[in-house]
Amino acid sequence: MRQPPVALTIAGSDSGGGAGIQADLKTFAAHRVFGTSVVTALTAQNTSGVLGVHATPLHFVALQLEAVQSDLPPVAVKTGMLASPEVIAYLATRDLPHLVVDPVMVASTGKPLFTGAAEAYRELFARALVVTPNLPETRELLDRDVTTVEDMAAAAVELAKLGPRCVVVKGGHLAGDAVDVVWHGGQLSYLRAARVGTPNNHGTGCTFAAAVTAHLALGSSLPAALRAAKTYVTRALAGSADWRLGSGHGPLSWKEI
Repeated sequence: MRQPPVALTIAGSDSGGGAGIQADLKTFAAHRVFGTSVVTALTAQNTSGVLGVHATPLHFVALQLEAVQSDLPPVAVKTGMLASPEVIAYLATRDLPHLVVDPVMVASTGKPLFTGAAEAYRELFARALVVTPNLPETRELLDRDVTTVEDMAAAAVELAKLGPRCVVVKGGHLAGDAVDVVWHGGQLSYLRAARVGTPNNHGTGCTFAAAVTAHLALGSSLPAALRAAKTYVTRALAGSADWRLGSGHGPLSWKEI
């Protein structure tokens, strides 16, 4: 087996194992990418909700990042839950290659996972290769409702003005087929897949962003990485569709590609 490339996730820990650092590392491993991590927060959560959040102090976030970069330099980096504007401001000063920003701000149950205003993400967006907000996150970032595919397209164009090379507005919260809108190189395109009917969708956004990061680490082009990540998430949802792990929204499967 050839030596695997290194990817880094900078995100919160999910004690239930379905999202956050845990989902990211499982996704990296499924793609045969060596995963490293910087933990920005501990969350007490399960499939039913978030019971509490304990943010990592900024100095220790910085120490973790220094430890990884000095010994295991990643070729692609993904951010998830960053917990505070101070952490975002710090990361915006760092060299983070092939940066995928998933702007996690609120849990699906409504629990806040970020202490600042959405505007804090703007500086990090300007350094990102791709940003991957879902519809609630897009609403927070633009301060308006996004309820149709046409709204998503307009939102992607507006978010692109903040400086990322690519924007993916994820449409999993809409009814019908799972449609994501992609802005890249001044053009709009769409990632489409049949919706998988399952309540086991906890960590879908984390998994998508982590799969994009893994494919970038493996040397894929950005368009190819996006397509492959969409396929991987659809397979992961189908693979756990009948699981009964927990009493709420269960996790995705993580079979190797």
